[in-house]
Amino acid sequence: MVMVLLTALGVGGATVIGAILGFLFKNLSHKFSDIIISFAAGVMLSASVFGLIVPSIELGGKWALLITVIGIFLGALFLNVCDKAVPHLHKLMGGNEENHNNASLNKILLFVMAIALHNLPEGIASGVGFGTGNVTEALIIAGGIALQNIPEGMVIIAPLLSAGVSKKKTFFIALITGLIEVVGTLIGYFAVSIASIILPFMLAFAGGTMLYVISDEMIPETHAHGSERGATYALLIGFCLMLAVDVLFG
Repeated sequence: MVMVLLTALGVGGATVIGAILGFLFKNLSHKFSDIIISFAAGVMLSASVFGLIVPSIELGGKWALLITVIGIFLGALFLNVCDKAVPHLHKLMGGNEENHNNASLNKILLFVMAIALHNLPEGIASGVGFGTGNVTEALIIAGGIALQNIPEGMVIIAPLLSAGVSKKKTFFIALITGLIEVVGTLIGYFAVSIASIILPFMLAFAGGTMLYVISDEMIPETHAHGSERGATYALLIGFCLMLAVDVLFG
């Protein structure tokens, strides 16, 4: 149990480490902000495909394809519904029209929500490994997830700061996304039989939320200020970075 808890804290803490590194980016211009968000989109695209959707198919059994497709569409639909409610969420951030652009912040909150949602099934996957007694495999999974979480933690910070969110609240948001992974690991460990059944759907659902944000919010935003080419290559760099992490440590 001690090893499970320490591993969970390590996996969640990787997001916090990434967030601390992310504070190095301050006072971003539109062009540089677009590059960072595009890089984040590439990271998310790779994580959604190779870290969520492919494992969903691998773990789904006889009905794997159907479960995965349904999960993807329900995840996208869920975030679509959230998108309608997000215009009211900026009030919770304590900002106002003079401090930041609410429309921009709304999009960033969707992006952070997708990151948080995808952390839960990742944590469950790690916890299931411990729950089944396969400690070696569980540690390998946890290590791969932790490495992914560092760049994910980094890319949360810059967009929030550029939208006018305070440093304290930005760090708190990053911390919450990391704690979600800890919760997921503990759920997977203590409810291994149930978690292993619902895990394929949850992975696909999280993948759907990320694909929705990438297509509906992030890519259009990064192509709105004349930096399309740089944004495209930044997305490819982010995608390939996470692909390399998945291949080398997955």
